[in-house]
Amino acid sequence: MSFALLRTLLWTDPLIILSTILMGTLNLFAAIADKNGERQFLMAYIWSKMLVWAMGMRIEVTGLENLEPGRHYIFAGNHRSYADTPALLSSLPGSFRFMAKEGLFQIPLLGHHLRLAGHIPVSLSNPREALRSLNKAAEMIQDRKISVLIFPEGGRTDGQLDPFKEGAAIIGIKSGVPIVPFGLVGTREVMPMHEATIRGGAVKIHIGKPISTEGMIFKNKTELSVRLRNEVAALLGVEP
Repeated sequence: MSFALLRTLLWTDPLIILSTILMGTLNLFAAIADKNGERQFLMAYIWSKMLVWAMGMRIEVTGLENLEPGRHYIFAGNHRSYADTPALLSSLPGSFRFMAKEGLFQIPLLGHHLRLAGHIPVSLSNPREALRSLNKAAEMIQDRKISVLIFPEGGRTDGQLDPFKEGAAIIGIKSGVPIVPFGLVGTREVMPMHEATIRGGAVKIHIGKPISTEGMIFKNKTELSVRLRNEVAALLGVEP
């Protein structure tokens, strides 16, 4: 057994479990009379900070100057590891909600929290239900003035950058809100796919310039998705 795996089993995993139990319990109290989910988002933010520390991530964020304080956006970028979630939660500004695969919402306790906090499930097998979720996200952005985060690849990838699905573009066009591309580097090394080991290490989050969706119509969704993927590829330094 390697030292990294031993450390994961005896140190990192217990800290993650304890942090999740603690913040999950506090979140139940925070959810009382929390109509907009802001208290629960604060609990999630604190939880993510705990996980970043427990996992040994050293996060550097570039491009924050591209964001206008107080404005809401659609954040969209690559997805390489389960470590992406705490890295983004602890680092991106403002309050936002995740678009996540519906399977997560079926997990006891976790699914209940996700729904209470206002995160949005997306079906990977039913296109009609998926479109309904995208419409809901666009309405939430307009009505509640909060940001949404989505992984356009549709899940974690073993490669550099998979083809983008058009969900981020559809939300952007329907809401009229700018899409902010981001590129995550280093999270796969922290928490590799198909491994139980959490290794720690440097993580970089590169935030690009917002892509305006104002005046776009539904038929522009493919063109917008291609542009978004090209922007993310540029932030990662890989071929589109």
